[in-house]
Amino acid sequence: MTSESPLTLPTREQIRRAPKALLHDHLDGGLRPATIIELARECGYDGLPEPDDAGRLETWFREAADSGSLVRYLETFAHTCAVMQTREALTRVAAECAEDLAVDGVVYAEVRYAPEQHLERGLTLEQVVEAVNEGFREGERRARAAGHRIRVGALLTAMRHAARALEIAELANRYRDSGVVGFDIAGAEAGHPPTRHLDAFEYLKRENNHFTIHAGEAFGLPSIWQALQWCGADRLGHGVRIIDDIEVADDGTVELGRLASYVRDKRVPLELCPTSNLQTGAAPSYAEHPIGLLRRLHFRATVNTDNRLMGGTTMSEEFAHLVRTFQYTLDDMQWFTVNAMKSAFIPFDERLAMINEVVKPGYAELKAEWLFHGSTPEAALTSGSGGSAG
Repeated sequence: MTSESPLTLPTREQIRRAPKALLHDHLDGGLRPATIIELARECGYDGLPEPDDAGRLETWFREAADSGSLVRYLETFAHTCAVMQTREALTRVAAECAEDLAVDGVVYAEVRYAPEQHLERGLTLEQVVEAVNEGFREGERRARAAGHRIRVGALLTAMRHAARALEIAELANRYRDSGVVGFDIAGAEAGHPPTRHLDAFEYLKRENNHFTIHAGEAFGLPSIWQALQWCGADRLGHGVRIIDDIEVADDGTVELGRLASYVRDKRVPLELCPTSNLQTGAAPSYAEHPIGLLRRLHFRATVNTDNRLMGGTTMSEEFAHLVRTFQYTLDDMQWFTVNAMKSAFIPFDERLAMINEVVKPGYAELKAEWLFHGSTPEAALTSGSGGSAG
């Protein structure tokens, strides 16, 4: 129990200021529209659908991603990757990513990208990783200078339809002490099971390294089962389809299947991305998103952005939707944030320090503000434009 009233909902400003942890965010899905236009001009890329207006380009990305199809959603990345083919571009995009997350109150982030998608202009895999790492460090410095604080780790992603997973896993292992915190596979799930890349996962396990796997987003329980029981994933990227193994009776009683029970019992982290799931058709609305039930059942659920440009979202926006939809309080936000920090791919003592020295004090300060200013549910729901809760 805390002094925070269970009826007191956080305002949009409190949501922004609250310390947040982000585990699932794609570097090539979070570029600033103006940066895309500038980089396209610099490198001579003429394929942008809106090459001259950042506002219209931003709208195009969001509408293209709203198709309800994961395949169409993934097509939008052709444009962002096209302008991320030089060291300078990668460093700039990474620095701006760290800055943008820090302004939004994110104190810890793991940002993923696929090095193999940035080789078209002659960069090596190593040069890609070093450029992105340099950008993250620069972004952290700029954030500190602006009065914010953030720590960013990189996740190296292999594309599940390609055949370079072991090579990227070895790359992640080489840079594990230089800013890379783990490995991932991504891309369309259907027809590309994670078991195709068993050699990469077995290598990482032998090296005592961390990895997450995109699973249970557009494809169902078999993808989750393979990611966990065949590949040994530490976390599930999305994992939202675990809801297919949970039955809710008319009287409200809940029965978990064996896989759902395993995921909950083993505290397998779920990298849930509500807005992205709505866009790709994995959930019909915020109100019907499985995150509400998964939180109530105490799964290791976390809140994430996935692709901030395509989703027109931020961590604050994700939480604002959940506050409006499920009446979540700061206590709920803290629960999700602590879950994320417990599941981060950094050493235990550093995770513990982030929780005890950054996350909990930050929420305690916010929860104490009612003593001086007061806060009401009405103020929380009406301050700012929260958008539709679905």
